[in-house]
Amino acid sequence: MHLAVVIPVFNEARWVRAAVERLLATPPPTTPDGRLCHRTVILVDDGSSDGTTDLVKALGQTDDVIALHHAVNLGKGAALRTGFAKALDLAADVVLVHDADLEYDPRDHAAALAPILDRRADAVIGSRFIGHTHRVLYYWHYIANKLITTFCGMVTNLNLTDVECCTKAFTAPALRRMNLTASKFDIEIEMIAKVAKVRLPDEPTADPAPATTHQRTRRARVYEVAVSYSGRTYEEGKKITWHDGLAALGAILKHGLG
Repeated sequence: MHLAVVIPVFNEARWVRAAVERLLATPPPTTPDGRLCHRTVILVDDGSSDGTTDLVKALGQTDDVIALHHAVNLGKGAALRTGFAKALDLAADVVLVHDADLEYDPRDHAAALAPILDRRADAVIGSRFIGHTHRVLYYWHYIANKLITTFCGMVTNLNLTDVECCTKAFTAPALRRMNLTASKFDIEIEMIAKVAKVRLPDEPTADPAPATTHQRTRRARVYEVAVSYSGRTYEEGKKITWHDGLAALGAILKHGLG
């Protein structure tokens, strides 16, 4: 099983090396039959201007780490799409999103990926609010996230609790069908809205129906898994603002109803 971990990076000179080193020090998840996943880390430097670019280039010399670069800052969504394209080019079976700072713990990856590795799920969305440890920070961020998550659920009919959580994982067949286009933080909403619409070939049965001209399909199976969270303050480099919250609401209408 080939796992690609895609990490978008923008002006994270303070954190990116420690984040990647912590990830590499964490053993890759194992499949249900006990085999370690082959893990490739894909760093996408999104036009950083604080020295991050050189750090990413240096990290790209490490085994199983690939460094990609945008000449100018295009946004988190653009960086993720670049990383996803590379992961699919490498024939990764599963693609997982991770952050370039220390907010999310790679030790959660095994649990987050378990529903995919045992073939129950086609996508897994992390949640910071369903029972794991999380740093207590901004109340109004929590309220805004709850409103966005509720509105997104109403439109997509997915009963998630944290659509803005960074930890998201997809099988390659699901990811190929999502046709992502967002360039900014609204990629978080687009991933939810698009996976809700994905149709995949139905699983073969022991007694298949007679062949027809139309292959049977099913909705993508989406699971939610608790992840821990050590959030940053703005002084520590947090970037998301209320503008991104408004963009998220627009993305729900655009991608959920479109």
